Amino acid sequence: MEATTMDASVTVSERAARRIGEILKNEPAGTMLRVSVEGGGCSGFQYKFDMEREKAGDDIVISRDGATVLIDPMSVEYMAGSEIDFVDDLIGASFKVKNPNATASCGCGTSFSL
Repeated sequence: MEATTMDASVTVSERAARRIGEILKNEPAGTMLRVSVEGGGCSGFQYKFDMEREKAGDDIVISRDGATVLIDPMSVEYMAGSEIDFVDDLIGASFKVKNPNATASCGCGTSFSL
C-alpha cells in the first residue's frame, strides 16, 4: 500500500528518493526507510537510518517517486525544514540531512548540535 501523507517541514531530494527506491527494491515488499534523531554522536545529536516494515500511528510519512520515509514526531521537531539528500563524492556515498536548525555538525554529516 502506498503512503500518501506528506509533511512539508521535511523533504526528500530526487537523488535520495532514487537511492531509497534502489535499496528498498532488494527488501521485502512494504519496507520503508525510517529516519530518526538520537542523542549522541560527536556533536550532540545523530541521525539514524533503519529499514522498517511497520508504520507507527503517529509517524510522519513522506513519499516521493515510490520511496517512503518514516519520521517519528519527536525527530521531526529536530529536523523541521530539513532536506534528506543522497551524496556520492570522494569520501563516499551516503544520505545527508541538510538541517537549517543545526548550529554545528561533524565532518561526516551524521551528527549535529542545535
